[in-house]
Amino acid sequence: MTSISDILKQAKPRERTVPICIRGDLAGEVERLTEEISKVSSDWEPSDLTEEHPARALAARLKEVREEAKAAEVPFTLRYIGDKAYSDLLAAHPSQDEGQLFDAQTFPRALIVASCVDPVMTAEEAAELFEVLNQGEIDKLANAAWDVHTSVDIAPFSLAASALLERVFDVK
Repeated sequence: MTSISDILKQAKPRERTVPICIRGDLAGEVERLTEEISKVSSDWEPSDLTEEHPARALAARLKEVREEAKAAEVPFTLRYIGDKAYSDLLAAHPSQDEGQLFDAQTFPRALIVASCVDPVMTAEEAAELFEVLNQGEIDKLANAAWDVHTSVDIAPFSLAASALLERVFDVK
């Protein structure tokens, strides 16, 4: 029979790392190039069979910009802060609406700050970061922070991962 002290020696808080693109200009350029490729592809009528499709150069540039955007991703690691600290954080961000557990504007951002262990940041630094990240990237951080505090599913089902493990690695 396993003792609680043996379990406590092995226990580690949940963590999750998410890549955040800190170059919004590159993300915007990816969107612009994608739209331009779509437009020229629908509008293009070749004058002869040897004419190169105008989307070819755009696609090459899109590939470059996507690689730059990928290189501009920074990993953020979030870790469960513990039951008491989490409860205290909830209490510090009450909702004005009785039907809500917390203030939807302040709590997620405070949870990011409290749970982000790499890079560590203050509330002021997070506020500066949130002025340049778009809402989608902020939401990725908030969702990861929420997940490390509330998720119970340690093995989400993935058909692709299951097939890969079975076929390539012979893991069943």
